Amino acid sequence: MLSTPRAGSRFDEKLLELSSQIDAFEQYSHAHGLQVAGIADSIAAKLHISENDRFVLQQAALLHDIGEMAMNREYISAARELSDGERFDLHRHTVIGEQDAAKRGLGKGVQLLIRWHHEWWNGGGYPDALAGDEIPLTARILRVADAYASMTSDRPFRAAVSEDAARQHLSSLAAIEFDPAVVRAFLADS
Repeated sequence: MLSTPRAGSRFDEKLLELSSQIDAFEQYSHAHGLQVAGIADSIAAKLHISENDRFVLQQAALLHDIGEMAMNREYISAARELSDGERFDLHRHTVIGEQDAAKRGLGKGVQLLIRWHHEWWNGGGYPDALAGDEIPLTARILRVADAYASMTSDRPFRAAVSEDAARQHLSSLAAIEFDPAVVRAFLADS
């Protein structure tokens, strides 16, 4: 799970508080940001990511959807499917999130992970259509962690899927949406 925030840092307390605000805005009934951070950190440990890079990944995971809160669109918590226009507008949340993270003084690594957490292994993601190894490994880890945590959570617009169904979804989209090595690392112990 998530490592304890570094001792004596008020910034970490503020980060956790901000993560809770994002979760409330998105209408999660639990600490989604913490869940994503814990999953991401577990995968990163299996892939031998350095402690510093894991800490940056955890920070980005806590705030990965800060752009959605900054956009403050009512459709984000609507109990319905998004229209094409809303979906297109929502794709901006990664860049807006990167900018918001910069304004808050978060490091460039955190900013870029927030920007790239919806990039796809095959280049079909957004905002930059990065593909394969062009996407930093920690961003690929965040993609898998966020997808799994989101699928297994109730949302205003759909019910949660089972853990088995979510794992099957990740497997079926490995080498398309998700980095196959990251999916294998995630599935190894889950």
